[in-house]
Amino acid sequence: MSKQFAVIIMGSDSDLPLVENTLKVLKGFDIQYEVRVASAHRTPEVVSSYVADAEARGAAVFICAAGLAAHLAGAVAARTTRPVIGIPVDGGPLNGVDALYSTVMMPGGIPVATVAVGKAGAKNAGYLAAQIMALVDADLDARVKADRKAAAQEVMAKDAALQEKLKAL
Repeated sequence: MSKQFAVIIMGSDSDLPLVENTLKVLKGFDIQYEVRVASAHRTPEVVSSYVADAEARGAAVFICAAGLAAHLAGAVAARTTRPVIGIPVDGGPLNGVDALYSTVMMPGGIPVATVAVGKAGAKNAGYLAAQIMALVDADLDARVKADRKAAAQEVMAKDAALQEKLKAL
């Protein structure tokens, strides 16, 4: 079997600016990925065949970004036992709340790990995928831990600078 990789499926190419946040995280961890556009409603056969093919080739995790009715993550989760992460796309008349509900409200036995609506969720989808894939990749696990440590150090450095500024008041 080839090296594991992540799959990102977008319901529309207009989701790419949001998904770029996910891709930056995956690239930062040197995780291989594929990106496709497919619709749970308009191209259900494409979704089904692509998920089966990607799983057979070693896909470790599926990340699905969709807005409005946002059934893409659920459609993917119905076709694989690999972890599925849903990114509710912000936009539309309800600013992504409809996408959040459509993504998170899955029936028992068909889970979708749902992240926040929008940019923070897109970033967290990348981090969650990395953490899932790190379960079987010690090198990736070390990179994820180092990233978390660096983020904590950045916060502490900002706090130290704030404390110095407060002393001057």
